[in-house]
Amino acid sequence: MKKNPLHGLMTPASVAVVGANNNPMKMGTMQALSIIKDGYRGRFYPVHPREKTVLGHRAYPSAADLPEAPDLVMLVVPPDQVNLLVDQFGSLGTRYAVIITAGFRETGETGRRLEEELKQTAARHGLRFLGPNCMGIINTQLALNLTVLPVSGEPGLLGMASQSGTYVTQTLSYLRKRGIRFSKAVSVGNEADINIVDALEYLGEDEDSRAVALYIEGIRDGARFIEVARKITRHKPVIAQYVGGSAAGARAGASHTGSMAGPDYLYDGVFKQAGIIRVHSVEDLYSHGWALASLPPLRGKRIAVVTNSGGPGTAIANTCDQEGLEVPGFSDALQEKIRPLIPGHAASGNPVDLTFHLDAQVISTVIPGIIAESGEVDGIIIHGAMSHGFMRDVYPHIKEMTGDISLESLLKRFEPDLTQTASLPWQYNLPLVISSFFDSEDNYTTAYRERGVPVFDSPEKAARAMAALLRYKEIREREKAVLPILPKRSTQAEAILQEAAARGQKALDEYQAKKLLAAYGLPVTADYLAKSAEEAQAAAEAVGYPVAVKACSHEILHKTERGLVHLNCKSAEAVRAAFSAIRSAAGAAIPVIVSPMIRGERELTAGVTWFPGFGPAVLFGLGGVFTEALRDVTFRVAPLCREEAEEMQRDIRAAALLGEFRGMPAVNKVKLASLLEALSYIPLLHPEITEMDLNPILVSGPDPVIVDALVVLS
Repeated sequence: MKKNPLHGLMTPASVAVVGANNNPMKMGTMQALSIIKDGYRGRFYPVHPREKTVLGHRAYPSAADLPEAPDLVMLVVPPDQVNLLVDQFGSLGTRYAVIITAGFRETGETGRRLEEELKQTAARHGLRFLGPNCMGIINTQLALNLTVLPVSGEPGLLGMASQSGTYVTQTLSYLRKRGIRFSKAVSVGNEADINIVDALEYLGEDEDSRAVALYIEGIRDGARFIEVARKITRHKPVIAQYVGGSAAGARAGASHTGSMAGPDYLYDGVFKQAGIIRVHSVEDLYSHGWALASLPPLRGKRIAVVTNSGGPGTAIANTCDQEGLEVPGFSDALQEKIRPLIPGHAASGNPVDLTFHLDAQVISTVIPGIIAESGEVDGIIIHGAMSHGFMRDVYPHIKEMTGDISLESLLKRFEPDLTQTASLPWQYNLPLVISSFFDSEDNYTTAYRERGVPVFDSPEKAARAMAALLRYKEIREREKAVLPILPKRSTQAEAILQEAAARGQKALDEYQAKKLLAAYGLPVTADYLAKSAEEAQAAAEAVGYPVAVKACSHEILHKTERGLVHLNCKSAEAVRAAFSAIRSAAGAAIPVIVSPMIRGERELTAGVTWFPGFGPAVLFGLGGVFTEALRDVTFRVAPLCREEAEEMQRDIRAAALLGEFRGMPAVNKVKLASLLEALSYIPLLHPEITEMDLNPILVSGPDPVIVDALVVLS
């Protein structure tokens, strides 16, 4: 049995609307008209205290006057009336509501209290609701539209959940022109009850939605979001735009990790962790989402490019290469089949460049069919399949030469049956994407869009849409993440933290931090703590020269900038001098750490910071003094499994540095993955730890070694 409340809310047999009248310019009236005019076949009940009829339908003065308890009620009334109406409909037996009304939590403390009362009232009746401050729902299978703009045409394939009402309703005309059709669409508003994770779960379960698009401004329950998304993305593509990650939304932390922990980094990692394809514009959200929903899946990376112009063909091939797709040369046998169909000067390899060839059937149907049958490619991108749009443009120039034939008569001469052309993806079970500079004025563009084939207004956009299919292929085929079992809490680590708490420390000193890390098996340097110059010299002789000498104080979080780190000390005199210089720079009689000098030209960083709604997240990337400047890092939410720790290593831009590089051996990626895994467990076992910063992690030979560590406490 499906428990998600949207299964009931999205399929009501009856709908009541409070807030509609006979003024067509009122919001509630517009939404009621969408219910009436767009074909909903369920029972419709307008509720109005004064009007006898609303939009030609009998109106009822109150909920108590209705002939039945409607399955769903939509409220478009002042905010001070919402709670009473929810109570009345809940008492009647209505179980679902869509609350369009704004003026709640988003307006301040008074609105927040009003929203809390609303939640309590609804819960008392077992009534589940969307909103408040939302823009309604769309279910094209039921022809149910609760938004302000019309929905027309056949039911769609793309499910949509949005934290902005605009992207569910004001874009409907934009989508219609591009052949993009929703299966279901949900505006979640303030998410006082049903939230975007519920909507994601519902659309993942919905058989009519072949792909899911999400517009996200923030997630409150990060753990559930990842859990739900992981279940869906193995069998259905999910694509998302996140817009809450600007510099204004980042928080500063005490560590390097915290200072780089802007939400954008986190969501980038969360989406990868959950198997969600991220885009950075609403245009790509819709168009790539539609390609994922409407086309057969991509089976490999090999893409054929068929074009009537060299420039667009080259642009497509170049973008494919940048996005990880391949544009392989065709076999001699395949080229022999193509050559008789194209001009002698045209290219028969890949791209196939017909160079101003006006037989649109050749470029759109015949050659793509031959290529598809060859088995040499996994997808096809066509640029230049056109007819009526081109004829409309040249008509003023050729009108006299054609005996003043009318435009309509001219267009009739170029009206081939495009059914087979637009059916190629399903005939050969491979994705087809179109690039065209002509919009719906062209019969080819119209035919493609009517049959679900995506058409893009530039070559690069078409190639990037095909790349979205590749991203989902990679997600579908990656190893399934198995959540790890946390180890037992280390008694040694517990003792270190208890001692620090008893002293009122806000952070562990480096010596304590490394002892804590070592308790969980992380590779740290073998350090000695020295409280005098003599002890420092003895420690250096025990370690073996050269050594590093560093200040050790929980009150000094960043040592390098203050001259509190002395490296490559090669003698007893150098160690004593370093000890004296550190005491002088610190202005206090603090101890020092004496560590072996670790040789390694590659510096990495790892860390942990907490995020509201997600808990601790793990950072990995390039380290050293330029960590914050380069910001070549990636995040994942803790705990990490082995597959996620390995994926993080592939994520950074400088991933090539982890392989064999300029005579250096490849990094031991198994040990590095183990380090990241173990690091991710620590803040879950010890929630009093708010930030951790392991920087640098030097690669000594093939092995990672933690040279410096900072642990910040709550």
